[in-house]
Amino acid sequence: MATASASSPFPLRRGATAAWRHVDLALLASAVAIAGMGVLMVFSATESKLREQGLDPHMYLKRQSVWVLLGLAVMAVMIAVDYRVLRDIAPFVYAGAFFLLVLVLTPIGSSTRGAQAWFQFGSFQLEPSEWAKLALIVCVAAYCATHRGDLDGRRLATVLGLAAIPMALIYLQPDLGTDLVFGAILIGVLVVAGARPRHIAALCAVAIIGMVAVVQLGVLKQYQVDRLTAFANPTNDPQHSAYNLSQAKAAIGSGGLFGKGLFKGTQTNLSFVPEQQTDFIFTVVGEELGFVGAFTLLALFAVVVWRTWRTATLARDLFGTLICVGVLAMFVFQIFENVGMTMGIMPITGIPLPFMSYGGSSTVANFAAVGLVLNIHMRRFA
Repeated sequence: MATASASSPFPLRRGATAAWRHVDLALLASAVAIAGMGVLMVFSATESKLREQGLDPHMYLKRQSVWVLLGLAVMAVMIAVDYRVLRDIAPFVYAGAFFLLVLVLTPIGSSTRGAQAWFQFGSFQLEPSEWAKLALIVCVAAYCATHRGDLDGRRLATVLGLAAIPMALIYLQPDLGTDLVFGAILIGVLVVAGARPRHIAALCAVAIIGMVAVVQLGVLKQYQVDRLTAFANPTNDPQHSAYNLSQAKAAIGSGGLFGKGLFKGTQTNLSFVPEQQTDFIFTVVGEELGFVGAFTLLALFAVVVWRTWRTATLARDLFGTLICVGVLAMFVFQIFENVGMTMGIMPITGIPLPFMSYGGSSTVANFAAVGLVLNIHMRRFA
């Protein structure tokens, strides 16, 4: 074993090669396992429907597999470049996200189901808001780290402004669910960065008032309002606003302890649950793999959350800590909201389940987020 020299207590930990020796294998393996499970569940949710329509039953399987591989490649890039470089280029990261969010609202953007939130490139849809989440994490973390311990009213207003601009653009799409994720990221980072409790309380109050105002002022379309409020009274109008919820609960409840078996879910095969491969992918797990499968999935998510928090506590600098906290807040909120809405304890917002829901932008962006955390863990000695 090499010994430390007098001039450097950790000589083997300074180079790029040494950094790779500190990859968090538990976090990496858990993220990959969830993504692999997601590919299988997407295939199970779509195979029967595509076959009945005379289409390639493996279409969604192939696409999601490609996006997972692309996500792994992006994650490798995020790991390779020292995360502290992002602190220096944070303004450019923010400007890039702002440009894409503005551009998607122009005729260049693609409108689907009443929301203009994507760029269409053949069969691939690029959703700028997924990448804007990471941009917000990096930029707010960089600003708060620069002013550590001194988040007075003026600086807090600056942070709120950084978040308000992309949130306003996403609000125009309209996409309230993604705005809620932005709010969770912002509050999580500010709490750890040292914002005063009264400021956090005021921010939460403003967020609640804002959500109520959005619903009451008619900015959202009626079907979006119905989806948000259906969980409060699921027996009201079961054929319309509460249909997704009632079918989702029926699918999960019918799975029992061990499930009906892969590709054998009746709710899934008969397409009773709309958007099952995206927003309601957890219902496939509950029906076909049962309580055991659902518990296994949530246990893997728990490992991702735990290792991300652990990295936040081990990070060498506040910038790294705040990035991990932002990623942690993003994952925790999306997991709780998505799983909760399928069981009727949270409103239906259209937030995808990380690594599980079908979609290229979400899958690749989630792998990029994990890559950032792995990067910070690797370089905690550098």
